[in-house]
Amino acid sequence: MINAEKLTFGFSSTLLFRDISFTLEENRHYALIGSNGTGKTTLTNIIREPEQYNFEGKLKFDGVGRIGYVSQFATRDGDQSCTVYDYLCRDFLALEQAINDVCTEMGSTDDLDAVMERYQALLDESSAMDADNYELNIRRQLQLAELESKESLELEKLSGGELKLVQIIRQMLRRPGLLIMDEPDVFLDFENLNGLRDLINGYEGTLLIVTHSRYLLSHCFNRIWHLENGDLQEFEGSFAEYNYSRLQKKIDLQLASLSDEEEIRRVTELVDRLREKATEVSEAQHGRTLKGKVSYLNRLLTRQIKAPFVEIRQPDIRLPEVEPTEEAAELLRLDNYSLAFDSTLLENVSFSVRSGEKVALVGANGTGKTSMLRDIWKNQNPSIQFSEEAVPAFFSQLHAEILNEKNTVYEELIAAGFETNSQVEEYLVGYCFDPDSLGRKVGQLSGGEKNLLQLAKLAASNANILLLDEPSSHLDTFAQIALEDAIAAYKGAVLMVSHDFYTIVNCADTILFVEDGGIRPMSARAFRKMIYKKHFSKDYLELELQKKDFETRIARSLEAGDCVEAQRLCDKLALIVEQM
Repeated sequence: MINAEKLTFGFSSTLLFRDISFTLEENRHYALIGSNGTGKTTLTNIIREPEQYNFEGKLKFDGVGRIGYVSQFATRDGDQSCTVYDYLCRDFLALEQAINDVCTEMGSTDDLDAVMERYQALLDESSAMDADNYELNIRRQLQLAELESKESLELEKLSGGELKLVQIIRQMLRRPGLLIMDEPDVFLDFENLNGLRDLINGYEGTLLIVTHSRYLLSHCFNRIWHLENGDLQEFEGSFAEYNYSRLQKKIDLQLASLSDEEEIRRVTELVDRLREKATEVSEAQHGRTLKGKVSYLNRLLTRQIKAPFVEIRQPDIRLPEVEPTEEAAELLRLDNYSLAFDSTLLENVSFSVRSGEKVALVGANGTGKTSMLRDIWKNQNPSIQFSEEAVPAFFSQLHAEILNEKNTVYEELIAAGFETNSQVEEYLVGYCFDPDSLGRKVGQLSGGEKNLLQLAKLAASNANILLLDEPSSHLDTFAQIALEDAIAAYKGAVLMVSHDFYTIVNCADTILFVEDGGIRPMSARAFRKMIYKKHFSKDYLELELQKKDFETRIARSLEAGDCVEAQRLCDKLALIVEQM
């Protein structure tokens, strides 16, 4: 369907990928993963619009037809007063009108062949889109996404997540030869994420989806594309199987490395002895022997290079180094807080955040969580009170609120409080930025890189209460885990808005569930049970916990150089993965 041979592309001094080859097959669902800034979006853009990019290599399209696209951003453009159903009908009604216009033209044209050619093309498009059954198909898709109740609702009244799903449905109804979606899960609440899961799994065409969602990766895909360190690796199977395969490969490489190290030690000692002898006695035979052994030693050293998909460095995300204030001291309090725009979103909300406490604001899109967090940050509402000991800092999902896109990365970090070039470079390396990133403009960074830059700026502060609005959005899976570890280790308090199930259950002590204009507090344990009962099979939680435990123990065994124990644990992990 689409075949690439030795594709190479980069910007100025930055090479994104070199000599990558791949094939997109019909009716397959591909997940494209990789660390932030590796070029995933650029690769999909090259596939969509190859004429816009000066790449090396070959890109062949065979019977693909039109390529559909869904951006990671649910933009509200055009007429927002039309209903969801009318919006989804537009393409079919326009096609129907085009066919009628061509039929009318047939009676008056002198070039009937050209008109008949256009007519046949429109009929082919109608057949490909199953236009005769479009009304039935629209309602099926809305039902699949659990949006059937929104059919008569105006677009302007949809939440951002609901609008994103409706835009995805519209693209799917058009049935393109290939549908590309760039992080379609960003900012979706858990209900809408399940709707997206069902839309993906119910789609019969070819999908290529850039995603960092561990939930979607675990439930939707049978082909994984991993773009990393300039190379592309394809894996047939589930994401859990892929991670298991990577761990097993890591063990194999470490075992091979130990064997190589022993051989290198033996040959190095032999080379040293030969060099001593060659110095003492000048003989041609000794010289040839020495040269051969040195060449063999160099080949052994070259073999030790790690595969690019095995040793993937996780960012070292650091949050402010602060000491907790007096035990259980109250840092933030809301008393009878209310929020309204065209209608009331929140009314008489009261809660507090104490020193060292990690609190997650969770709920459906459009319930006012982000607006409330911004109000707390601005601290201009009499219902909001910070204590005298509180030193707040804010992370925004809207990067432009915190970052100046015209600044360089260096200028942003210096403005945040870093004092020396070496300090800036230390943080850039720790956050997995290329050392050459100092001079890059913020506007040139990927969404995930902008998130990492915001987090680096937070680290320069002395904040003891962090207000985080969707901090894991756009972050790759390795960075998400690093962020969760950093939040768990942070001694200050956290109040965060998040839709990421894994981030919530791995970080939060308390959940403030936003619903029906109010807030319902619950423990993280109760929240986890509620979500799993509604959306997962009964055994999934236990298997997920076991998998995470074994993966952690394998990593520790490898760090300790105990390959035998790592292999034993990996064999047990394989049994768990088979059940997932």
